[in-house]
Amino acid sequence: MSPLNFTHILTQAVDELSESESYKGLFHQHTDGNPLPSAKVLRDIIELARAIIFPGYFGNSTVNSRTVTYHIGVNVERLFDLLTEQILAGLCFAGDGECNCCTELQREEAALLAAKFISNLPAMRRVLATDVEAAYNGDPAAQSFGEVISCYPAIRAISNYRIAHELLKLGVPLIPRIITEMAHSETGIDIHPGAEIGGYFTIDHGTGVVIGETCIIGNNVKLYQGVTLGAKSFPLDEDGKPIKGIPRHPILEDNVIVYSNATILGRITIGQGATVGGNIWVTEDVPAGARIVQTKAKK
Repeated sequence: MSPLNFTHILTQAVDELSESESYKGLFHQHTDGNPLPSAKVLRDIIELARAIIFPGYFGNSTVNSRTVTYHIGVNVERLFDLLTEQILAGLCFAGDGECNCCTELQREEAALLAAKFISNLPAMRRVLATDVEAAYNGDPAAQSFGEVISCYPAIRAISNYRIAHELLKLGVPLIPRIITEMAHSETGIDIHPGAEIGGYFTIDHGTGVVIGETCIIGNNVKLYQGVTLGAKSFPLDEDGKPIKGIPRHPILEDNVIVYSNATILGRITIGQGATVGGNIWVTEDVPAGARIVQTKAKK
């Protein structure tokens, strides 16, 4: 085939791909002056947040008790600048597109939200410390808190979730979901930032865990790999489209354990202290203290 024929094929493909009907619903029209969310910068933000929450384990490994204030101060300043820009990008991305560029009011809002987020980092560290303790106490193979922080995928996924959840509570659009999907790609653990999760939470092994948007999880809850906390069905509106935002995922009360590959669906409650065995399907409430396991087939 001659180069001329190649040119014709490429030109035809460009023409077809440029037809507005072909990209309807798939095209984001960028406005000059509006920043776009950056996956690379968001990764830097996560690393900075981890370095602040777990000093010495992430970021500069030479930090010590004499220099910790300096290192945290430097990281907080950089985090504020990067986070402000990414929050602004999220606000602009979610806007109506009527303005030519992000407004000064949006920039002020982004800076305020970034400052509020940073002010909540001490509380976030306190709850993540409970997650580390739960992982350590729940795994006989764990040798130290440091090993848990450095190695365990659950801590990476849960820290991303807690960062994203805080941003979501502040009303930041888009960015929280990107952050949790980064952890999903890295660890195989999919936690929606909208889920409500208490302290001392741990996921053993972790791969394949799914926690839906409207889940409510109490304190001292432990999940194993492959657990799904999902929706049983999707109520539709009069146009046949799923109704967004309604409670549709399980509630797990305090001290619940869910073993590997269990699937728990719908707005049901797993009562305090209950145990759900592996490889079972649960669509009804489980009483407090109950132990639900597979029944053996009769011969």
